[in-house]
Amino acid sequence: MDKRIAASLAAAIFMSPALAAGPAEKPSVERGRYIARTSGCNDCHTPNYPMTGGAVPEKDWLVGDAVGWKGGFGTTYPANLRVLLNAMSEDEWVKFARKLQSRPPMPWFALRDMTDSDLRSFHRFVRSLGPAGQPAPAYVPPGQMPQGPFFSFPEPPPAAQKTAAK
Repeated sequence: MDKRIAASLAAAIFMSPALAAGPAEKPSVERGRYIARTSGCNDCHTPNYPMTGGAVPEKDWLVGDAVGWKGGFGTTYPANLRVLLNAMSEDEWVKFARKLQSRPPMPWFALRDMTDSDLRSFHRFVRSLGPAGQPAPAYVPPGQMPQGPFFSFPEPPPAAQKTAAK
């Protein structure tokens, strides 16, 4: 491979925003905003975010949603992160995020994989928005019908169910 191409490729990889925002980055509101935008937080925790192509004003972000996700696990609702995180210190949030295990469709394992700096940045961003909205509706157990609107979450294929049970 041509040395110039190799150098350009290496520079592109090592200067990418994803790698540049590694563990050494200091927590910041700006980084938290970036995480909310790019990590899918708004997709569920901000009403109408996906349906508007992300055109929801920032002042309305992360207030949870009354639209549930129904599957074999029951019906879950996206939490109001502005209420939740405003009730927690930064340290409490990091500890909470590290231990969280939630029902679908919440990718709780993605929080576990974030750096402490990213979790702290997200907390700072959410706190900068201030509390707003109401808590999410309560979880509805399997076999019960939710009162409001919901998305049906598909059951995994039988092979995936066996793997998940192990």
